[in-house]
This record gives sequence, structure tokens and C-alpha cells, in this order.
Amino acid sequence: QVHLTESGGGLVQAGGSLRLSCTASGNIFQINGGGWHRQAPGKQRELVAGINGEGSTVYADSVKGRFTISSDNAKNMVYLQMNSLKPDDTVVYYCSAPVRTTAWSNWRDYWGQGTQVTVSS
Repeated sequence: QVHLTESGGGLVQAGGSLRLSCTASGNIFQINGGGWHRQAPGKQRELVAGINGEGSTVYADSVKGRFTISSDNAKNMVYLQMNSLKPDDTVVYYCSAPVRTTAWSNWRDYWGQGTQVTVSS
């Protein structure tokens, strides 16, 4: 099995920073980038940031210029640097990553359990 675990969430004042980490473990042959998502109450889950194996990134308009996604495929890690945090960023953040368990397996997305980010005003 493959498991993703997020860490780095917490309570921070508006304007502060947090760095979220996502660690994939288990039967992993290869991990290829990943993404961070969030879902506010009553809203659709949104892609906050994504990165592919070539390092190409995408961001939600609400976080452009403030958040930076990065990955270290060799270490099975995906990161989200969050700067200039706003109260609207308060939500649980979830990590996802495409993983294949053998060299001949199809790629599949796995999800973590989430880490809470709370930004006070």
C-alpha cells in the first residue's frame, strides 16, 4: 500500500508563513510530482497548486504570488511554501501524488488525510 502524510500545518497570524510537507511511503517505485488541494465549507474542492515531473507548476488564482509548490521525487516528497497568509486560507489542505508501484504499473493518484491551516487576523 501507499500512504501520503501531510505535516506543517498550524496556527499562524495573517501575513505569516507556513511550509507544508507531504511524504509518500510504502510500496513506491516512482512518484511523479504532486499537488495540494483545499476545500472550504460549502465549496468545491479546489486545486491549490500542482507540479508535474518536469517541474511545471499551476496555481489557483487565489494563491498566485504567495504559494510555491515544489517536489523532490527521489525523496518521495511534495512541499507547499505558503507566504503572506490570509484568514481566507484557513482550511484543511490535502496532498495528492501520482505513484506507480512497479515499473510496469499504471500511475495512480493517492491522497493524504490533510493538515489544518488556521490563519488569525
